[in-house]
Amino acid sequence: MAQPLDADQFLAVLKKSGVRVVEHGSWRTHNRTHKGAWGPVHGVVIHHTGPYSTEAAMVELCRIGYTSPPGPLCHGVIDRSGTVHLIGYGRTNHAGTGNDEVLSAVIAEDALPRDNEANTDGNARFYGFECINTGGGQAWPRAQLDAMHKVSAAVCRAHGASGGRAAP
Repeated sequence: MAQPLDADQFLAVLKKSGVRVVEHGSWRTHNRTHKGAWGPVHGVVIHHTGPYSTEAAMVELCRIGYTSPPGPLCHGVIDRSGTVHLIGYGRTNHAGTGNDEVLSAVIAEDALPRDNEANTDGNARFYGFECINTGGGQAWPRAQLDAMHKVSAAVCRAHGASGGRAAP
């Protein structure tokens, strides 16, 4: 795609997509860029959070992270009502390491090959959203699915890329 949007552009793109956005603290400067560059970006990564106690607790956990990895663990958390909680911007700990062949396929918008090695820094190359869901068969509310689609499409569109750049 290209160099990342700046934080104000990112916020405007999300709001224009029609999702409700809540800004948390100093999200615009809460990042891990001291660990390396962020960009060029090539798409959007969508994860589910796993078990949680409350949505507010999960947003806070994604904001502060763990001892390893520390937060922010994504750019935004999409809650079950479809609200996007912005918690970080820039390099975040949302994608980890991945396969260079998978990254090449994403860039080319080709079918993804089998991920068989971890030799590429995904945190530097993707926007990331965590979506509150246990991942163990829990149903996805329509509002949350709609928000996932809207933010992924809006970010890809802002960079002139197709929705094929969004990956679960």
